[in-house]
Amino acid sequence: MSGVVEAAAALGYGFASALVPVVNAEAYAVVAGHSGGYAVIAVIALAVGQTAGKLLLFEAARRGTGRLARRLARRSRSGRVAARTARWAEPVRRWLSHRRTGLPTVLLSALVGVPPLALVSIAAGTAGLRHWEFAIACLLGRVVRFAIVALPAALA
Repeated sequence: MSGVVEAAAALGYGFASALVPVVNAEAYAVVAGHSGGYAVIAVIALAVGQTAGKLLLFEAARRGTGRLARRLARRSRSGRVAARTARWAEPVRRWLSHRRTGLPTVLLSALVGVPPLALVSIAAGTAGLRHWEFAIACLLGRVVRFAIVALPAALA
């Protein structure tokens, strides 16, 4: 496969894997590592695609924050669900709203996968983290993660 085709395939697969949990980007990175010559291109394109998909989740959460709160309040007749949600959501939002705690959390999530990056993306969007800072931390973590996953296959 040529480098352009490999990059386009990895970009699309990365984007799909960011939105559909059963599409596994790490498995694609291993396969790309086996392919040899274009492994670096595939890893970077896969990370860019994943970051674009996570940015979509981030922006959707940022723009829909008020709607989600209103919908949860309407569904909760007794207010217990809203109280329970507020009890855990507000500390998480405060944690992610600060640069010194939010950016390392995004980077760690993108690198290790704990906490799940999809949840961190949504929470960071509601916390008001800057989208370009989120994107850089996410991209950096994803590139390193996919490179680590693809490296053994490339060396084999």
